[in-house]
Amino acid sequence: MTYHTPVLLKEAVRQLAPRRGGLYVDCTVGGGGHAREILRACGPEGQLVGLDWDDQAIMASRERLREFGARVQLVRANYVELERVLMSLGVTTVDGVLFDLGVSSRQFDTPERGFSFQREGPLDMRMNRQPRSERGELGATARDVLRTASLEELAKIFRVYGEEKRARAIARQIVNEREHAPLETTTQLARLVERVLGPKRGAIHPATRVFQALRIAVNDELNNLKRGLGVATQFLKSGGRLAVISFHSLEDRIVKQFFVEQSTGCICPTDLPACACGRKQVLRIVTRKPVTPDEVEARANPRARSAKLRVAEKL
Repeated sequence: MTYHTPVLLKEAVRQLAPRRGGLYVDCTVGGGGHAREILRACGPEGQLVGLDWDDQAIMASRERLREFGARVQLVRANYVELERVLMSLGVTTVDGVLFDLGVSSRQFDTPERGFSFQREGPLDMRMNRQPRSERGELGATARDVLRTASLEELAKIFRVYGEEKRARAIARQIVNEREHAPLETTTQLARLVERVLGPKRGAIHPATRVFQALRIAVNDELNNLKRGLGVATQFLKSGGRLAVISFHSLEDRIVKQFFVEQSTGCICPTDLPACACGRKQVLRIVTRKPVTPDEVEARANPRARSAKLRVAEKL
């Protein structure tokens, strides 16, 4: 079974422009789909380091990339740990970095992971289900957040991370009901949201934004993305490219703002005799507008419809 259908596969590899013999990092290796094409494109001397928080993804990519042998090094880690991973491998510079954000099809389709409201499962939503300390402590689940967060905290999560207009009404309903029957499963949460917002209208289920918001909060995805982009840029060689595939507006906004900031040099008033701000342009934006899937890919893989690819090059 295919772990995950890689989105914007050909375009992402084309825009990354792998060099023969280059060293590349796939920060979200998943099932290894993008990684395999990058390795093929950079020739028999090329190498790749693949990271993923999910141990199941690492196992799937290890099988898929077996043909490349020692050219691949896979590490179970979040991309926020990129500096530690690369330094531990003796890597000081890389030729390109890819981020493919969001949740894989396999994760969505595995009920016990709790990512989908379409299948009955526990309210988990953790990308990393391994102990986070030597004491065996596990990270908080979506169930934990729903049980312990205050009304204000829940409303903020749904409003900021899910861009849900009726965030407070949903949070209030959760707080009211948890005193008698705390939420345990994905379908219970989906039905609660439906009671507040009404039944599904059109293609978007009313619980979509709430599930997105909880997943982002549980995994601290947006803060991790900001830090990961910064570290990736530091390790890029001159001429190396940073490619990011995002799936919702919050992620895309962070990537766009990061690229703009890093591609902007001196911002001092023009009448100053010399630069006083000290800003240096670090990146050149390659894709002025995000690359999106064509109609053929969108029809074949509906989960690709919201994907946006942005690429920048290190100066």
